[in-house]
Amino acid sequence: MKKKLAVIALAGIMAAGLTVGNVQAAEPGGEVYVFIAASLANAMEEIQKDFNQKYPDVEIFYNADSSGTLQTQIEEGSRCDIFFSAATKQMDALVEEELVKEESVVNLLENKVVLIKTNDTETKVTGFENITDAENLALAGEDVPVGQYAREIFTSLDIMDQVEKMEINEGKNVTEVLAAVTQGSNEVGVVYATDAASVADQVEIIAEASSDMLQTPVLYPVGLTEDEEALPEEKAAAETFFEYLQTESALKVFEEYGFSPYTADAEESAAEDTQTDQKTDS
Repeated sequence: MKKKLAVIALAGIMAAGLTVGNVQAAEPGGEVYVFIAASLANAMEEIQKDFNQKYPDVEIFYNADSSGTLQTQIEEGSRCDIFFSAATKQMDALVEEELVKEESVVNLLENKVVLIKTNDTETKVTGFENITDAENLALAGEDVPVGQYAREIFTSLDIMDQVEKMEINEGKNVTEVLAAVTQGSNEVGVVYATDAASVADQVEIIAEASSDMLQTPVLYPVGLTEDEEALPEEKAAAETFFEYLQTESALKVFEEYGFSPYTADAEESAAEDTQTDQKTDS
């Protein structure tokens, strides 16, 4: 889903200092509820501290879980101002249901899927191809993005049937899968590269999934939700924080935690502009 740029023409402003709409006129303040994929938690905590140095009157509340669980909570009416998903599937569903503002959605980050073990664990597994050589496996559920990506990998390798016969410890989110491996409950597990990096002193990456193993890239879209309960200053705060997540300062923090800024939208837009210019010239 591409980021859409809206150009708003302002006309007829009658007095200095007036802006369009109560949200834009209000100063950011109050409470902002941000639903984030569990793999974002550490980076978002640091970003919040940086943001609050400039906006101390904004109180940010995070709800970190699997994107599928967060989607369900939003659908059931939980208060939310910003949804930051670990996959486009959940974001697209909420856009379709008009619970997320389509024009706001941005594919912001990209991650990698990796196979891990603890540093002191002996295993015959050397990659995703022979993962069934492990005695057991920590794997996120089917409604969890990293679990969905893992199943795409197994399907592309034509080993899904064999994997399903394994002893699987199914986690409700990537944090549970990571804990199962680091605590020694499971021989190997499938998590994001950023999660492995967060406990680099405890785990070893056995393999990283290549792009041809996945039907879809591991994208993290973020968008503004329809929060009817928010006060004008809270809507302003949500929009301000949403914009801050896209700044160079925030992206630098994400990179420090192992994420990569997603740039395909910009490249596609540039390609479209080039095609338009070529048609004009011809």
